[in-house]
Amino acid sequence: MKQCFFCSQNLKNVDYKEIDLIRRFVSSQGKIVDPRHTGICAKHQRRLALAIKRARFLGLLPFVR
Repeated sequence: MKQCFFCSQNLKNVDYKEIDLIRRFVSSQGKIVDPRHTGICAKHQRRLALAIKRARFLGLLPFVR
């Protein structure tokens, strides 16, 4: 099992303004990547999904490519 990226880096919050960080967890089609593939824990997956949705709403990330 992979170690959670956010837990290993001691990051408490996932910010929607950090586009470079968020793009690592979005597929080439613009979909949120499965946590089994990325190794992110459930708590950070929920926070990541919320950050991605907020970034999409503000136009920082595309909905579909």
